[in-house]
Amino acid sequence: MHGTVIRNTGNSYVVRTDEGKLLDCKVKGNFRLRGIRSTSPVAVGDGVTLKPADDNTTAYITEIDERRNYIVRKASNLSKQSHILAANIDLALLVVTVARPETTTTFIDRFLASAEAYRVPTVLVFNKTDELNDDERAQADYLQAIYGEIGYDCIAISALTGQGTDRLTEMMAGKICLLAGHSGVGKSTLLNRLIPTAHARTAEVSEAHGTGMHTTTFSELYDLPGQDGGAVIDIPGIKGFGTFNIEPDEVAHFFRDIFKISDGCRFNNCTHTPEPGCAVLEALEQHRLAPSRYASYLSMRDDKDEAKYRPAF
Repeated sequence: MHGTVIRNTGNSYVVRTDEGKLLDCKVKGNFRLRGIRSTSPVAVGDGVTLKPADDNTTAYITEIDERRNYIVRKASNLSKQSHILAANIDLALLVVTVARPETTTTFIDRFLASAEAYRVPTVLVFNKTDELNDDERAQADYLQAIYGEIGYDCIAISALTGQGTDRLTEMMAGKICLLAGHSGVGKSTLLNRLIPTAHARTAEVSEAHGTGMHTTTFSELYDLPGQDGGAVIDIPGIKGFGTFNIEPDEVAHFFRDIFKISDGCRFNNCTHTPEPGCAVLEALEQHRLAPSRYASYLSMRDDKDEAKYRPAF
């Protein structure tokens, strides 16, 4: 029997079989992913082989199909293990806000670099545009200009009012989409806008700390209404994003702008830290490379302590 994982509660899974039946499933025995250490061996979006239990209403997952891609981060408090957020994704939607709460450029860049490494196309969704003051709107416009110039699609929306969501819906048509971002950026509100039957819980952002409360407690796949094959994978809010299994000398490959500029470096093995003939440092001095992008690049090259990019809440 074969199916797709549509819900992950941490210790059990719901699988939709190829015939459309929903089964509660567990992992069979000492199951481990081949070639990767993970806190959870199975992710929403995985295709899996099942062995039915005796009651015919539950089953055991015995094998995972080869993944075409996935989004992975370093597991919190377990630096040598990974946390796979979702698998087999056509489009990742990274929901960001410039205030209430603030999504840092470090977090954005780490997510984008990991998505590049594992071949997941990503769109930046700037939410809560209806709540911004003049300074915040200018900051949002600045960030959209930076990432748009690099080559990332940026969409400004208000999940609350629906502004801009029509364009987003068009981009999502027929695709398996991952909905990711900090708690409080409006992922649940956006999910309810896209799929009214999802009935995702929402919560107010803390006035004291400017941070969101977790309303999504496990990962789940929701079918997009009126579409054949389109779906949204909603995951709990992410605080920090530690990159997993990316060597320091590989980091530049996953920054589109830095990789392109580095073609002009004197040395092929240039690390883009103070050394002669570095085109990246020259671009930084000439304001052709955003300082925030270079800071994120350095942070990832020296990725030893997750606390340095984890928000303090």
